[in-house]
Amino acid sequence: MNWNDEYRKKKISIDEGLRNIKSGTKIVTSMAAMEAQGLLKNLHRVEDVENVAVATCLTIGEYPFFVNKEYEGRFLNESWFHSVGARKAVSSGLRTVTYIPNNLHVAGIERIVANKPDIFWGVASPMDRNGYMTVSLSTVYERDMVENAKMVILEVNEKAPKTHGDTHVHISEVDYVIENTFDIPELPDTEPSETEMNIAGHISSLVVDGATLQIGIGGIPNAVARLMEDKHDLGIHTEMFTESMIHLFEKGAITNRKKSLWPGKFIATFALGTKEMYSFIEDNPGVLLLRGSYVNDPYVVSQNENMVSINTAISVDLTGQVCSEAIGTRHYSGTGGQLDTHRGASMAKNGKGIIALRSTAKKGAVSTIVPLLPLGSPVTVPRQDTDYVVTEFGIARLKGLNVFQRVEALLNISHPDFRSELRKQARDIGLI
Repeated sequence: MNWNDEYRKKKISIDEGLRNIKSGTKIVTSMAAMEAQGLLKNLHRVEDVENVAVATCLTIGEYPFFVNKEYEGRFLNESWFHSVGARKAVSSGLRTVTYIPNNLHVAGIERIVANKPDIFWGVASPMDRNGYMTVSLSTVYERDMVENAKMVILEVNEKAPKTHGDTHVHISEVDYVIENTFDIPELPDTEPSETEMNIAGHISSLVVDGATLQIGIGGIPNAVARLMEDKHDLGIHTEMFTESMIHLFEKGAITNRKKSLWPGKFIATFALGTKEMYSFIEDNPGVLLLRGSYVNDPYVVSQNENMVSINTAISVDLTGQVCSEAIGTRHYSGTGGQLDTHRGASMAKNGKGIIALRSTAKKGAVSTIVPLLPLGSPVTVPRQDTDYVVTEFGIARLKGLNVFQRVEALLNISHPDFRSELRKQARDIGLI
């Protein structure tokens, strides 16, 4: 069969694609670097509709349909993970954004059960001679949506890299294709601060040669990577592929040879970084992007011996409850895969689940270690799951400790300026 003929039959314009959106339509779009910009930039132009729901995750752009008050009631951004645009909308009091509580490894599956999508509108790399495209830099839930949505529309972007793993989609699985070339969003590397380097030093001491790592994004993870250059035979099994992993690979610290699962391969479920990183991943058989339902399944994660999960938090209370996604009732980000990977690493043979945070926030004005989480704060990692907590002042291993012991361990890694008051507050509420 000539797959190019099939492709041509299914090729439409963005405006033709938008005509499929009616009142009440439920849409899911691909995430992060692969967000469907043709859809998101133009959705607000669809007229005479209401209650159109669009599920997104970690949107990079700020799009009219959810940042402008005039679209309240017409469009709703259902977000699995808030980023800057969603936060702005929420803080402005707009009712155009809501959060979907989730653990990443089941986010897509739960969506299909609770609100089966009418349309999956994603992004793909160009089709090859056998009729295959790839969903490129993210297969967190994208393949699940291709298989379950009533209609599949893909924006074919010639700048989207072809990737290996569970990313392939055949033209026969797609209802429509839209050719839309745009620059892939980038997330520049951040320079770690002195405090972040100190935190990273403590984390590095917990990582043995041959460990398999899950590393998040931001200053602390970047600092961790800089301090692991002298490690040997590290491996990667991670939710998000990051720039720091390439750095450690090129330095020889990451070889992936001693992994229990997928030896010799980087395993991730999506990638977000710079053009250089995307070039590294493109058509690289050493990097496999697999479904989030597999990569982040705690029982899969736990099969890696010496698994180390490194995530960051906003605050931790004195009994070990971790909040990583909100400040009180003000939602900031999302659970993402934090609980998935923390639990998986904690269950692994010789594994470690690490929560890292600066001891203070607001330029030292407030302690991030608190007697009680602020009213309304979601608990991202329950205290019964919390393993290691690390600040620039040291390491607290909480598993197996009673509440008295936990309070003391966390006081010891809190900022010295707040320890006396934290101890007093702990006594006042009966923790010690």
